[in-house]
Amino acid sequence: MGHDHHHTHDHELASPDAGTESSPPRPPKQEQEHATTDVTEVAPGIVRTQLPISMPGLGHVNCYLLEDERGIAVVDPGLPGDESWDHLVDRLTRAGYAVDDVHTVVVTHSHPDHFGGAMRLHHEAGADVVTHESFRTLFDLAEADDHEDSERLDVNSPEDRVAAMERWMATPSPWGGRRSGPSPEFLERIRSSGSSAGSFFATPRPTKPLVDGQTIKLARREWVAMHTPGHTYDHLCLYDPEFGVVLTGDHVLPSITPHISGLTPNSDPLALFFDSLRRMADIADVSVALPAHGHPFTDLGGRAEHIIEHHEERLDIIRDASHDLPEGTVEDFMRVLFKERSWGEMAESETYAHLEHLRELGEMSRHVDAGFARYAPTA
Repeated sequence: MGHDHHHTHDHELASPDAGTESSPPRPPKQEQEHATTDVTEVAPGIVRTQLPISMPGLGHVNCYLLEDERGIAVVDPGLPGDESWDHLVDRLTRAGYAVDDVHTVVVTHSHPDHFGGAMRLHHEAGADVVTHESFRTLFDLAEADDHEDSERLDVNSPEDRVAAMERWMATPSPWGGRRSGPSPEFLERIRSSGSSAGSFFATPRPTKPLVDGQTIKLARREWVAMHTPGHTYDHLCLYDPEFGVVLTGDHVLPSITPHISGLTPNSDPLALFFDSLRRMADIADVSVALPAHGHPFTDLGGRAEHIIEHHEERLDIIRDASHDLPEGTVEDFMRVLFKERSWGEMAESETYAHLEHLRELGEMSRHVDAGFARYAPTA
């Protein structure tokens, strides 16, 4: 399962049972609804548009347009490539704007269905690219870990870029076993995109990296940057205290639980995720939360609490299972936490984050045996 399908199981991971032969299948989640061409005002000066994405578990990404006297800011401009770009231009047109009107692109986090159009908007409209300062993608990781002479490595050459990612994916994951990474189809798409890969698949280079608490003016008002690590380490939410609007990206979604990645620079990503979620509950006077998938919603604090409870339940499942799996690997615990249709590297990464959290709490110990991390209760 590839990085470009980061949601494939990610939100599915946590969704309710699909239903057995006897029970009806569950209705689709709102995040799975196909993109429409609707242009809808969802808050003062903010319009919701939807771009189609073809990922199991998701049918659209919300691309918000924030209007001001200079033109518009675009939040999460869809996937890389011509097809998604055409949809983006169509939505801008339906909202009464042209590409040239875009002065800023906000990218909530480093997944391709969010950063895809960013560099093209930068090149074609001169738009600023706004991210959290820790913004990194798999491409960056592959290039940073690549020990070849970096002068010779042309990261905008599709061949070199794919080769760098393939070498990175060949290194073992922190818990042993294969690395999570893009699917062969995604790598092939980069290869076959020829010289255009430089601009279309280029990792966004932020021109305006934000730190937590910094403000930025969009839609004629000040927004406060909130660093919300969890779903990714570099996740950024924006909060507008004047109208009580929060752009939540994939940090808080209305009906599915975001995948939490165990692959972060931090030793306890789940603890960071809990902290980031509690911050949502602490925001005063939220009038509307604008997520990257699904419909705008109002009870941001309640939804954040619900996601925390979901992960507390996962921790309890691991605690219970650890007695039967005294020397369990990440894969062993993954099979207990997730249904078979979700097994894979993403589920392993999320399981790893939960095991490491219990280790940080002092409840589990870890030792490495034949290259695989094994966990045991400390009691």
